Amino acid sequence: MTSKKVLSLNISLQTFKEALDAIIGLGASKKPAYVCFANVHMVIEAHLNKAFGENVNSANLVCADGMPLVKTIKLFYGIKTDRVAGMDVFPELLKLAEANAQKIFLFGTTDELLKKIIDKAKIQFPKLTIAGSYSPPFDKDINDETYVDMIKKSDANLVFVALGCPKQELWMAKHSHKINAVLLGIGGAFPIYADTVKRAPKGMRNVGLEWLYRLCQEPRRLFKRYFKTNTLFIILVIKQKLKIMFTKNKET
Repeated sequence: MTSKKVLSLNISLQTFKEALDAIIGLGASKKPAYVCFANVHMVIEAHLNKAFGENVNSANLVCADGMPLVKTIKLFYGIKTDRVAGMDVFPELLKLAEANAQKIFLFGTTDELLKKIIDKAKIQFPKLTIAGSYSPPFDKDINDETYVDMIKKSDANLVFVALGCPKQELWMAKHSHKINAVLLGIGGAFPIYADTVKRAPKGMRNVGLEWLYRLCQEPRRLFKRYFKTNTLFIILVIKQKLKIMFTKNKET
């Protein structure tokens, strides 16, 4: 798929359906692959840490998870692309995995949350094969090869990784080549699917204000991060837009 650069990340351009089809195709191939779902936080992490940005850009797909990225691509290049959010992708991929007889593995978060996800998935998708799940202890090295071996033995096609950004992206980049499956860094999709966290109304999502809804839910945890990343993102986008305009004027 073609991509366009948003600051430090190359964002894949596709419709929501094309992204789902591509992921299911990667799962069917049983070859090492990984997919990142980029939001403002990830873009800023990549801007501040070149090595992290290279790991994300090495993914098979880097989808525009957040509306600010969708709007920035439109601002920079005049191109309309779909938002492909991990929260929306997760239930759709469970459905497609069931329909295509693909096995899934859930990696990350907590035992309690994994149980809720599995219980709900078994009701919604009774023919879905959940090949395994595991919540790594917080006090243990996430790069322990035991986890990789566990996932490999499950023979899963789709591996959903929920370790939080940037940990999940770094883990996928480091271990993807060892696992014949597509790894998907879905971040906050687990608690949304399990109904332990309420998602923003569709209207707020469509105008790019989902972050504000989350901030209202968890102000103490998110205020500092959002203030820093959102402010820096806006400044960098303005600078990049001015640079693009200056370059175009110079060429004409």
